[in-house]
Amino acid sequence: MGTHTAVVTGSTAGLGAAFARQLAGQGYDLILVARDADRLGTQAEALSSQYGISTTVLVADLVTDDGVGAVQERLSDMRNPVHLLVNNAGHGLASEFLESDLDDERDLLRLHVQTPMELTHTAARAMVRRRAGRVINVASVAGFTATGSYSAAKSWVINFSKALHQQLAGDGVTVTALCPGLVRTEFHQRSGISVKGATKRLWLDADDVVRQGLAANAQGAAVCVPSRSYQMLTAATRFMPDSVVHWAVNRRMGMPGQQTGPEEIEAPDYAGTAPAPAAPAEHDADGTAEPTTGAIKTVDAYKASKVKFPKPPARPTEKAAPEAEAPEVAEPEGTGSETAEAQAAKPGAAEPESTESESTWSELTEPESTEPESA
Repeated sequence: MGTHTAVVTGSTAGLGAAFARQLAGQGYDLILVARDADRLGTQAEALSSQYGISTTVLVADLVTDDGVGAVQERLSDMRNPVHLLVNNAGHGLASEFLESDLDDERDLLRLHVQTPMELTHTAARAMVRRRAGRVINVASVAGFTATGSYSAAKSWVINFSKALHQQLAGDGVTVTALCPGLVRTEFHQRSGISVKGATKRLWLDADDVVRQGLAANAQGAAVCVPSRSYQMLTAATRFMPDSVVHWAVNRRMGMPGQQTGPEEIEAPDYAGTAPAPAAPAEHDADGTAEPTTGAIKTVDAYKASKVKFPKPPARPTEKAAPEAEAPEVAEPEGTGSETAEAQAAKPGAAEPESTESESTWSELTEPESTEPESA
């Protein structure tokens, strides 16, 4: 039996299952939270048998007050303190906002915003009284852009975590927002979300993501973006105009039933944790809080950043410059048409960031894949 206890929400699949495995391997006793009692029981038994830890199962629907209240009751137990809270439960929506059912939008907001806020509030109060504790809120790279309800919710998680990290810095409590990109699990297939144009390098391994998140939290980081590729991506998106993001969304995103992509994404190996899911649920609130639609939009927006849009047409009151004046700009030797370098040399050409985005994207799309580097 371990000397520390961790609560993991959405523990039966994806990142949640990876958190449970790695924390069990570190000797943590686990409180596993999800809706599926059978899968929870199987997972708890396997982890306890393999790692010799104590496991407790909490069957709770975290879009309900009763479900959240059951977890809060355990978090506030000072006789059996919780040392680490992982807010991971979440699900995605494959449809656009106006095409979604309003109840589904409410559930998404409840699960990704209100629930982690309530659980963190309860856990952090108990941790501050002990002057020790850690919280990991699973967000997404989608939270760095404005691409829909999911990205808006994850943006809140990131900013909430950063603010709380500063507020509790002197109280012995560390709060970290873990912001992965596309992760290899069954999540996108179960949500009916199409993934287009993402190279192998942009797909992350769940165990690598969790390993980096736990390390960043232990080192006192406020935000962790796993892998160098996504660190460059999130930095670049700060300079993108909304028009580029929206263009990429309209051009790249598929709808449910249009599963296409450069590779077949295999379901994770549930050996030693829980059986693989039988049939996809309408909304898998027991799944991971991985980036879904919003994350894919972010990736596509980054790819679209190298697109050169045509110059706007002249206003009706202005006379367009005749074609004969074009030769005033000298063309490079050895070419019969204007090159990208010549365009960049013109007055009013794109800022240097555009060139940097192109070279960065080229680096990300090289065929050779590498493992994500530490955050």
